Amino acid sequence: MDGLSLRFLGHSTVRLEIAGRIVLTDPVLTKSVGGLVRVAPPLDPATYADADLVLISHLHGDHLHVPSLRLLRRNVPIVVPRGSGAWLRRRGFGSVAELDVGERFTDGDLRVTAVRADHSGHRWGPRFTHGPQAPATGHLVEAPGARVYVAGDTDLYPGMRELGPVDVALLPVWGWGPNLGPGHLDPARAAEAVELVRPRLAVPVHWGTLAVPGLARTRRMRRLLVDPPREFAAAVRGETTVAVTEPGEVVELREISR
Repeated sequence: MDGLSLRFLGHSTVRLEIAGRIVLTDPVLTKSVGGLVRVAPPLDPATYADADLVLISHLHGDHLHVPSLRLLRRNVPIVVPRGSGAWLRRRGFGSVAELDVGERFTDGDLRVTAVRADHSGHRWGPRFTHGPQAPATGHLVEAPGARVYVAGDTDLYPGMRELGPVDVALLPVWGWGPNLGPGHLDPARAAEAVELVRPRLAVPVHWGTLAVPGLARTRRMRRLLVDPPREFAAAVRGETTVAVTEPGEVVELREISR
């Protein structure tokens, strides 16, 4: 996988260097997100300021975070689920590409295909009917010699097996609170996703970054900010390598480069 590098910036945000491009997934870059605070170390702007492309999996505020998008270059292309482009353009973002499941965005040797995700696509969550809504997606990011599955937020679903095999899978293993709602993977179900997608390397994401103020000090929440990726790694069977990477750190690829 020459030419591929990854850095886990926290929550669902990963910096991918692939096909000569810098791709950011679901950028959450600030000290707070709505009512949540960042409990991971703050990010150096150099880790995101040079982004060439942004992938947004769905409209929830911890994935489509407008203040974070405004920290990037003004005209960086933003790929969003089909049906959400107008909402983002009204907020001043002019370079927006919409993808439905199966549709593709191409930039030179880089190919991004939207894939299904089993998750609420409503901006304010599954119980609301007003406001913007668009189907949640994941993405397959491909270039010569590398195939990366970016799950976004999802639960297991029929057809996930058809996405594999891949070189790298970025899989959510928890969230930001003491419990998970529908449409999420916990460590055990994320390990089942590994069996379906069959990656050479699995990188646990969506953990250890955001918390409700005050709850981060409780014993249960302290554990949930640390344990889920390690529980996931312990549950994975077979030949897949798991790279448990702390928020802000570079993902170690050497073990799968042979």
